[in-house]
Amino acid sequence: MTASDRGAPAGRSRAVATWLALVGGSLGVHRFYLHGIADVVGWLHPWPTLLGTYGFWRMREFGVDDARGSKLVLLLGAMVALAMLQTIVLGLTSDERWSARHGPAPARSAPGWPTYVAVALALAIGAGAAMATIAFAAQQYFESSAGLR
Repeated sequence: MTASDRGAPAGRSRAVATWLALVGGSLGVHRFYLHGIADVVGWLHPWPTLLGTYGFWRMREFGVDDARGSKLVLLLGAMVALAMLQTIVLGLTSDERWSARHGPAPARSAPGWPTYVAVALALAIGAGAAMATIAFAAQQYFESSAGLR
């Protein structure tokens, strides 16, 4: 089944999709580019991101002891890490698989240096977001186990 069989526009650029995933991946922007505005998975991206952003705002406003904010901010970290993983997968997808899923790429099919720069940035940002989220979740868990919260 090709991209045009599913109703998505054919011939999407890998570089554009990779950069959209890097910049707006936690909001699902890359999914809308690749699969169209009716993509259900794309519409599932903004909600946990917005809840996590609200948690981040609460923690800035009320401090790190805010129970609701410290739970919700974990969603933001998870969504950023997930978006960076999707960026890496999109940027490193083989030409054959890309053509089968999203149609032949316009003009030039081989990914160039902009795609690889986005992948390298996604690796750095995603690793940082994942480690920070895991560390913060572990801190929350151990503080609640010890009765400090």
